[in-house]
Amino acid sequence: MLLIPAIDLKDGHCVRLRQGRMDDETIFSDQPVDMAGRWVNEGARRLHLVDLNGAFAGEPVNGAAIRDIAAAYPTLPLQVGGGIRDERTIAAYLDAGVSYCIIGTQAVTEPEFVTRACRSFPGQIMVGLDAKNGLVAIKGWAEITAHRVVDLAQRFENDGVAAIIYTDIGRDGMMTGPNVEATRALAAAVRIPIIASGGITTIDDVRALAEVADSGIIAAITGRAIYEGTLDFAEGQRLADQLNP
Repeated sequence: MLLIPAIDLKDGHCVRLRQGRMDDETIFSDQPVDMAGRWVNEGARRLHLVDLNGAFAGEPVNGAAIRDIAAAYPTLPLQVGGGIRDERTIAAYLDAGVSYCIIGTQAVTEPEFVTRACRSFPGQIMVGLDAKNGLVAIKGWAEITAHRVVDLAQRFENDGVAAIIYTDIGRDGMMTGPNVEATRALAAAVRIPIIASGGITTIDDVRALAEVADSGIIAAITGRAIYEGTLDFAEGQRLADQLNP
């Protein structure tokens, strides 16, 4: 199971939000490339980049920072989300060296877009499903829909997405631990890989997810914990590797 550092970009800075609120941020760095280098030096084998402004604007806003990271680490797989609403944006990111594009809100409001994107860019499209109490949230978590996470995951499975990134928005940025049971249940309900996100705080949280990784959880994204020091990233990746050789 991979442990993937998150770099959330807002106004050119590396930040973390609490429960997706743009007005509740903590700035950790104003040098995104240097922050990427920190995690690479600690053994990261993939990075999760989010254009927070883009998620609200509906188009890339921090694309320059993402391209700079891709240029600085051309062999490092990058998965990017936030403001990806058309195939032109996907093509531009992939041309810049990004490995995977994550479709979030657009996947829920226009699921046919995922079908088209998977056909045009096979193996390079992920879907981000953010949920609260099992229901999917969109538009930067500002709106809770009536869609059940498992129903949408099964629909996108048929499109051939590379992975589902599942975030429990009640846990994200709150340092309360991941929703292990809900993540395991989702992984068991589909054949495609699940990437867990939200709430990972300590080494015990990594252990808890790694112990159920054989249900189909290939990775876990961590953010605030590794920035605030409640989780040592390198230690967490070593543990995940030991539990899933």
